[in-house]
Amino acid sequence: MTNRELLQAFRETGALLEGHFLLRSGLHSGQYFQCALLLQPMPLVEKLGAALAAKFDGGAIDTVIAPAMGGLVIGQEVARQLRKRFIFAEKDDQGKLALRRGFKIAKGERILVVEDVITKGGRVQETLDIVSALGGQVAGVGVVVDRGKGEVSFGAPTQALGQLQAEAFDPAACPLCKQGLPLVKPGSR
Repeated sequence: MTNRELLQAFRETGALLEGHFLLRSGLHSGQYFQCALLLQPMPLVEKLGAALAAKFDGGAIDTVIAPAMGGLVIGQEVARQLRKRFIFAEKDDQGKLALRRGFKIAKGERILVVEDVITKGGRVQETLDIVSALGGQVAGVGVVVDRGKGEVSFGAPTQALGQLQAEAFDPAACPLCKQGLPLVKPGSR
């Protein structure tokens, strides 16, 4: 899948939002990639999941994990395509990602982390930290959209379906704030 095809899919599904957004990274942006909208039509979910799964050697992976909420749909589809177990990390009572619901990671288990969008990769890093703390071995990181211009490094093979550029601004230097545009935090709403 090319960047152009992926961007077209965002546009066709109404998942490329325009405005003034607060990203999870704390940065501001005029564009927001709302993968929850992108991943509604199952034929598209299957196509994107197959394209992302094809970037990894399924024989080197035991389990796919995704940070909730964003990575759930694409993570489960990548796991299905690879015929691997799927688990997810979710917020605990302190708002930090944790394994819950009885999910376990065995020592040496080879784990692929799958997320929908990264800018700075904070949720992916939290998930990687969980995997490492439990003795798992990170086999790679797969994302639908890398907003970070390929500059985010997780110390593991990282593959993105697309690197879609959307400017992100430090809040103190945000031209959208200076224009007085209302700031929206779309997240999982």
